[in-house]
Amino acid sequence: MLPDSALPARSLRPGVSVARTLIAPTAPVTLRSPAAAVMTDLTEVRAVTIDPTTTLQQAEQYMAHQRVHMLFVVNDMPSLQGLVTTTDLRGDRVMRAVRERKLHYDDLCVADAMTPLSMLDAIDFDRLKAARVSNVVATLRRHGRNHLLVIEAASNAQSERVRGVISRAQVERQLGTVIEASGLARDLAEIEQALS
Repeated sequence: MLPDSALPARSLRPGVSVARTLIAPTAPVTLRSPAAAVMTDLTEVRAVTIDPTTTLQQAEQYMAHQRVHMLFVVNDMPSLQGLVTTTDLRGDRVMRAVRERKLHYDDLCVADAMTPLSMLDAIDFDRLKAARVSNVVATLRRHGRNHLLVIEAASNAQSERVRGVISRAQVERQLGTVIEASGLARDLAEIEQALS
C-alpha cells in the first residue's frame, strides 16, 4: 500500500456490536491474599478528578457518567485537595451548609461537601506491599473509613504521591463479606462528623 493511499471503507450491516474491555479473571481474594489485590492502582487505572468549584449537581452527574462513587478533588492537577463521595453529596455537611448559610442545594459546590486532605487517612505503599488483606481489613475497621489512600514515597524523579486507593465497598465485594467498623472508630467518626 502506498503511504498516501486511502483505506477501503464499507457500509456496516445490522447486528454489528461494540467491542468491550476484557477483564482478565483474577484469583479469588481471601484474608491471606496480598493487600495490593484490593488496591486500585492509579498507575493502571486513571484517577477520576473534579474541581472544588464544581456544583454538587454536576458532581453527581459526573460520578454517574464515570460510574464511580468517589472523586479526587484537585484544583491544580495533580495537587490533591480532598475526596468527595456520593455519600458526601447528600451528607450532613451539605445539609448543614444549606441550613446555616440559607442556600439551596444547587448553590453548593464540591468544596462544601468534600473531605479535606487533613481529614483523610493514608497508608504507605511500601508497607502495603508487605501486608495481607487481613491487615487492610483491620485498618478499615480501626479507622472507620470508607476509603484509604495509599501513598508512595518521594523519589529522585517525583514528590510523594497517591499511588492508590482502597475502598471498603470494593474489599467487601472481593471478600464477599461486610466489614464492620470497631465501636471506638464508629463513635469517633460520629463525633467528628457532628463537630464538622
